[in-house]
Amino acid sequence: MYFHRMTGDASNGYEGIADAFIARRGARDPAARAVGAATVGAWAQEFPRGAAVLDLGAGPGEPVTRILRDAGLTTWAIDASPTMVAAFRARFPEVPIECNTAEASDYFGRTFDGVIAWGLLFLLEPDAQARVIDNVGRALVPGGRFLFTAPEQAVEWLDAMTGLPSRSLGAPTYDRLLRDAGMARVGQATDEGENYYYFATKRP
Repeated sequence: MYFHRMTGDASNGYEGIADAFIARRGARDPAARAVGAATVGAWAQEFPRGAAVLDLGAGPGEPVTRILRDAGLTTWAIDASPTMVAAFRARFPEVPIECNTAEASDYFGRTFDGVIAWGLLFLLEPDAQARVIDNVGRALVPGGRFLFTAPEQAVEWLDAMTGLPSRSLGAPTYDRLLRDAGMARVGQATDEGENYYYFATKRP
């Protein structure tokens, strides 16, 4: 049985704790020290310089946007928290960011070489997760790459910062959603923080 979230907050509770999040997990520490930085950095290095990559649920941009930008990628970002977006713009004024949900963003009218969703999908309701994956499939160029994190198992828990429900749909469901969106999982990894990564590509 899934939890059901009744809230009008498009940021899934993160606007309410944005200041604490920025202070605790959005610090400007060197990106190389952040959990998952090595995995994201290796993924970013596989793109040619200048490739267009979209960061979903970017928060204040630390560390993912910084890693993408430092890899020489043309970076775009989305976050639904106005406070997070303001902090992002102060740090990365040259990077376009839209204050919107990933499932409704206007940026999916563009095309991208890559999309990354670190720590986002499992915050969303199952139907919203499916819409995001479908959006990514439509926006990626053929051969484009998608990286997201979610537990391998189908599991539910309460988010440590907001107290709101989170849910992983599980690897078999994510694989099906990727296939339906014209993508295929080509790899997986686990980082030092036990975050599970799905690596997918869009079929030619």
